[in-house]
Amino acid sequence: MKRRLSSAATAPKTVFTDPLTEVLRPGQSIELLKELHILTRDGKLNQDSRRKLKQVYHLCQFIEPLLDEVLGRQDTLTLADHGAGKSYLGFILYDLYLEERAGAHIYGIETRDELVEKSRELAARLDFPRMSFLNVTVAESIGSEQLPASIDIVTALHACNTATDDAIQFALAKQARHIVLVPCCQAEVAAVLRKHKNESFGKTPLSEIWRHPIHTREFGSQLTNVLRCLQLEAHGYQVTVTELVGWEHSLKNELIVATRTDAPRRNARERLQQILQELNLQELEGRFLTP
Repeated sequence: MKRRLSSAATAPKTVFTDPLTEVLRPGQSIELLKELHILTRDGKLNQDSRRKLKQVYHLCQFIEPLLDEVLGRQDTLTLADHGAGKSYLGFILYDLYLEERAGAHIYGIETRDELVEKSRELAARLDFPRMSFLNVTVAESIGSEQLPASIDIVTALHACNTATDDAIQFALAKQARHIVLVPCCQAEVAAVLRKHKNESFGKTPLSEIWRHPIHTREFGSQLTNVLRCLQLEAHGYQVTVTELVGWEHSLKNELIVATRTDAPRRNARERLQQILQELNLQELEGRFLTP
C-alpha cells in the first residue's frame, strides 16, 4: 500500500532572494549606483531604477564586444560619449569593464555645466582617474585640443536633432573604429521636407509620403537615419540597425552600430545623392555628402 505524503512534505520551499543580487553585476560599485540615484541612499532599488539599470545593461551588451575588439588589437582604448548628460553610460562602462584596463580612457562631452561639474566631482570621489568631462558642444569637440587626435569608440545616445550628425562628423574626423548611435528628436530633414512641400508635389508622386504633417514628421525621422547609414557606408563603415530592446519607455528606440572596414560600399554615396535629389532635399547635401 502506498503511503500518502503529508502536505508539508510536498509543499515547495519558499526561496527568498535579495532583489539587488538579481540585477547587480559582480564587483559593481554600490556607491556609484547611489550617486547616480539608481539606488537609494539606504541601498534600495525601486521598480523605476531597476528598469533604468536594465536598460543601461542592455546597451552595454552591444558595446562590450566593441571594447574587447579594440583592446584585443591594442593596449589602449579611448571612448567619447556625446551628449553624456549625467554620464550613466560612461560611469557604468568604466566600473564594469574598464577600471582594471589601465590604457582605457572615457571622455564625456556635455554642454550643461552643472552636469559636467557633478561628473568630474563623482569621478574624483570614486577614484575613476581615466574619465574626463568636457563642457563643449558636439560640433566644438571636433576641434577641441582636450581630446586626442583619434578616438576608438564614439557613442551618441539620444543626442538631439543634428547633434547626432555632428557626432558622426566627429567620429569620421577622429577615424573611430566603432560608432554607436541612438538618434533622437530628428527635426531637420522634416523641416526641409515641409519647406519644399508644394514644390515637391509637382516634382514627384513620392511627395504623397509626407503630405500630411504627422507623416512629414515620421517619414523625416526615418529618412534621416537612412541617410546617416548611407553616409557611414560611403566612408567605409559596416552598419547594423536594430531596435534597442529594453528601452520601451522611449519612442526613440533605433540603434545604429557602425564598424570601420575601410571598404566603402560602392554605390552608397550615389544612392544618397539620388535620394536627396528625388525628395527635393538638395540643400542637405552639405550635411550628408561629406568628403
